[in-house]
Amino acid sequence: MTWGRIILALIVLSVRNGDGFPNNKLEDAEEDVEPADFDDMVEDETEGRNGTLCDQCSQELCPEAVGCRAGVVLDRCRCCPECGNLEGQPCDLDPTANTFYGLCGSDLQCQIDISDLGLGEVPEPQCMCKVQEAVCGSDGRTYMNMCQFKATAYSTAGLTVKGNGPCQTVPLIKVPPHNLVNVTGSTVAFLCEVFAFPMALIEWRKDGNDAILPGDDPHISVQSRGGPLKYELSSWLQIEGLASEDAGTYRCVAHNALGNIAASAVVGVLGPDEMSAYLSENMTEMLEYDQPREYDEDYY
Repeated sequence: MTWGRIILALIVLSVRNGDGFPNNKLEDAEEDVEPADFDDMVEDETEGRNGTLCDQCSQELCPEAVGCRAGVVLDRCRCCPECGNLEGQPCDLDPTANTFYGLCGSDLQCQIDISDLGLGEVPEPQCMCKVQEAVCGSDGRTYMNMCQFKATAYSTAGLTVKGNGPCQTVPLIKVPPHNLVNVTGSTVAFLCEVFAFPMALIEWRKDGNDAILPGDDPHISVQSRGGPLKYELSSWLQIEGLASEDAGTYRCVAHNALGNIAASAVVGVLGPDEMSAYLSENMTEMLEYDQPREYDEDYY
């Protein structure tokens, strides 16, 4: 036997006895252990927002999505249906992520409202209807867009679209003027907000006087502008240098081709001493929290 064959035989015997070349076995382990893939481990534990494991997607096992006023979308695993977010709700800008807020429902898209930038706020993505055109419902209400209509129709049996555009209606006073009390020489102002289509015309009158204000009175002024919401008109009546003869009832009168409506408020004028006594008696009521108006109503 040559020296080369002798050396080869010794190597083979060493490997068979486990004393030679190293292998992938751990000390005292009975089986080979392959290194784990961390990404696979994370993916195995990833769940959709409805609790279904992504790597175990079986649509027949998906929980039922109920009460979805904005329709259904697929969860982050692209497996199970879940309720889409409504208009005005926060959303995930990246539809492939869908990990935190969720996705917008049908006819909606996730956008950042850039108007918030001018207010110094940090804008957040929100669901917005793709088409911002009003529709008239069979209930006689105007819906600012089809998304708001569908959200209401989901829970309103028999509700249908009567026509495109707002419903034609007599004026509706959304915010009427409120009674005011102030001291002589001060300034007071009434506000009146009206919704109507066709657009309404607002006039101010004082009971006992048929003239439309301000007339030729230099210390009374009237201003009007559109808004705050679409198809609304806001009007203010301001009285400067309040005098005792300014006390009385003032009416906001709104009218269009279909009809008219009015709302009244009273101005009380007090002298300095009377005003001090009035404030002392009514301080508790004046400090009560006044609920602000909800400007994000879905419909009228």
